[in-house]
Amino acid sequence: MSLQSYKDLTVWQKSIDLVKSVYALTGKLPKSEQFGLSSQMRRAAISIPSNIAEGYSRKGRGEYVQFLHIAAGSAAELETQLIICSDLYPNTKQYIPATLVVEIQKMLYVLISKLNPKP
Repeated sequence: MSLQSYKDLTVWQKSIDLVKSVYALTGKLPKSEQFGLSSQMRRAAISIPSNIAEGYSRKGRGEYVQFLHIAAGSAAELETQLIICSDLYPNTKQYIPATLVVEIQKMLYVLISKLNPKP
C-alpha cells in the first residue's frame, strides 16, 4: 500500500490519539494549571502531528527529516511534562498518554533513520 497522505502514516494517526488523550488528561487538572502545565502539554502534543504533517508536505527529504526531528523534540518535551504532571498530581491517570508518547518516539526515530541517507 502506498501512502497517499501524511494521514496514512501510523505515527501521525497515533499522535492524533495522543493529542486526544492529553486533552482528556489536562481537562482533569486543577484550574490553576490552565495557563501552566495544561497549556504546555497541549501545545507539545499538538506539535507532534502538526510537524509530521508539515514535514510530509515539504518538497525535499531533508526538510521532512528536519520536521520529524522537531516532532521528536516535542515528544520528548511532552514526555517530560507527563513526568512532572505525574509527580505533582499522582491521582491522574497518565498510562495511555505516557505509553503513546514512548511508542511515537520510537516510530519517529525509525522513520528518521529510514529517511536519512546512509553514509
